[in-house]
Amino acid sequence: MKKKRLELILKTIEQKDISTQEELLYELREHGLDVTQATVSRDIKELGLVKSMGRNGKYRYAVPKNTGGEAIKNFHNIIAPSVLWVDYAMNTVVIKCYAGMAQAVCAAIDTMEFSGVVGTLAGDDTIFVLCRTEQNAVEFMHSVKNLTSK
Repeated sequence: MKKKRLELILKTIEQKDISTQEELLYELREHGLDVTQATVSRDIKELGLVKSMGRNGKYRYAVPKNTGGEAIKNFHNIIAPSVLWVDYAMNTVVIKCYAGMAQAVCAAIDTMEFSGVVGTLAGDDTIFVLCRTEQNAVEFMHSVKNLTSK
């Protein structure tokens, strides 16, 4: 059942501009799946979905551009255990990591090619992520928070 639901989510976001969990929940229910918002939220996190600019100029759920197994694996194996916290100010996201881990986390982020991210800069334990807009920064921050919460 879960595999079918995850496949349907990927198919749905590929075919439609889905911008909220509620819209995705509606689509799943239209296909006969009785799911809760909490389940949809967990599925989004598990799939590593991000929000990117849709065809209509509004933000929508999408699979990160580089969706190879290695990139997703990097997120779960490197980012989740290495990130202490993430926050933003204007269009800049700050990610605080354990000492010595920022460059590995930054490389994993770069591999994912997030929409709305202009560039990254890593020190020993801190990463600055420059986003195009404040909205991009908020969405990126939430994506990282979702990927790091277990």
